[in-house]
Order: sequence, then C-alpha cells, then structure tokens
Amino acid sequence: MAVIKRIAAVATSVAVFAGTALTVAPSASATSYNGCDYPRVCFYQTQPDWTIGMPDAAYQDVTTSYQNLSSRAYGADWVYNSRNDDRAMLRFTNGGSTYYKCLPPNGTIQFSPASTVTGIRIDTASAC
Repeated sequence: MAVIKRIAAVATSVAVFAGTALTVAPSASATSYNGCDYPRVCFYQTQPDWTIGMPDAAYQDVTTSYQNLSSRAYGADWVYNSRNDDRAMLRFTNGGSTYYKCLPPNGTIQFSPASTVTGIRIDTASAC
C-alpha cells in the first residue's frame, strides 16, 4: 500500500510540475509592424500603402548579392525591415547614379520621389 501512495505522490508532483512549466513557458509568436510580418523586409509603393499597413512586396532570404526587385517592390516609397538581427542593404538610383543604403534591424526608410529603389541584399550582420 505504501508503494501505491508513493507512486501516486510522484505522479501528482510530476503533473503539477508539468502544468507549471506549461503556464510559465513563453509562447512563441511572430511579431509584425505596419503589416510587415517578421522576418521580412517589406516594400510599400505609396504613402497610403504605408499609412494603412499594406505592403506591396516582401523579401526574407539572406543573400550574398543584390536581388533585383519585383515590379511590386521596385520604386517603393517606403521600406521597413522587421528583422531583429539582420540589416537590409538597399540599392537605389537618383539622378542617373546608383547608391546604396543600409537599413538596420527594425528600421524604416522613406525614399524621395527622385529616388528609385531597385535591389535588396539581406545580411546576417546587424550593424550598418
């Protein structure tokens, strides 16, 4: 009889511990900002798209070279980087010349009407 009580006590302790672990453990959840889900870099063609949080295109793959943007991202007015640890290097043109801009993790950039964003490279480095 003592063995049965001991087994019941151990089983109860295990159940209480497991229940505590489940309630204390943080839930894994993705975060987003302005309609841009983690871990993406989102492109917004217009100010209204940015204002209502409706990205036109998003990229998430780390690459070693620049990717040409799709027609939905090309020439976007706003770009947001929802990644927490990775920077996004953006290629753009202005006045016939090509330039490069680093967008840090969780950073936003607004391009002037004279600039046209044309490419992206996502790096695992976080600092610009």
